[in-house]
Parts: sequence; structure tokens; C-alpha cells
Amino acid sequence: MKKAIVTDHAPAALGPYSQGIVAKGASWLFTAGQLGMDPATGALVEGGIGAECKQALENLKAVLEAGGSGLDRVLKVTVFLASIDEFGQMNEIYQDYFPAPHPARSAFEVAALPKGGRVEIEAVALVE
Repeated sequence: MKKAIVTDHAPAALGPYSQGIVAKGASWLFTAGQLGMDPATGALVEGGIGAECKQALENLKAVLEAGGSGLDRVLKVTVFLASIDEFGQMNEIYQDYFPAPHPARSAFEVAALPKGGRVEIEAVALVE
């Protein structure tokens, strides 16, 4: 399915992610960025970065499952943050959603997110 790439020729992972992931003979699912929006209301959940991150990950999980995949099949995650100062809070929530080997991950501070969100998360996953 997927195998973590680990090398001492690059910096070690500093959190719940892999340096790289390799997969063979599988289909791919690329998700759109998921905000911390309540699917029933279309509004951002209240409670700040932690609540928004949890909801964004629940939304991501739902998209993956609808596409015949799951969080355990994610290879790459991109996280967009309204403030990189909230990286630690995001990471606390994020680490509970992805089993080892952790997906490769990038995180960026951006000027703004839709709906005034604090976090948006997208992924690339295997479909089997």
C-alpha cells in the first residue's frame, strides 16, 4: 500500500509526518482544501483554531471515505494556516487523525483563507 521513506540524508521528521511516501499500482484521490465548516450549516465552527482544525479533518475524512479511501491511505497533506503561530495548536489536533507511517506534510501561512477560516487542509490519498 504505502511505505514511509526515511533517510538520514534529509532532516528527520519533527512531528507526525513522514519525509516521503511511496506507493505502487494504485489509484489516487486528490482532495480539495477542507475548511472547518459545519457541513449542515456551511458556517465555520466556533472555538478557534482547534475546533476549526478538528472540523476540517472530519470534513477531509468524509471526502476521503466518499471517494473509497480513508485517513490511513493519505500520502501527502498540505495545511494552510491564517497564522503560522497556530501551527502547534493545529499539530496537536492533526496528530490524532493520521496513523503511522504519517503522511508527508507541508504547512504554510497564507494571507487569507475563504470565509475568514484559520486553517484549510487538503490531501492526496490512495484508492484501492
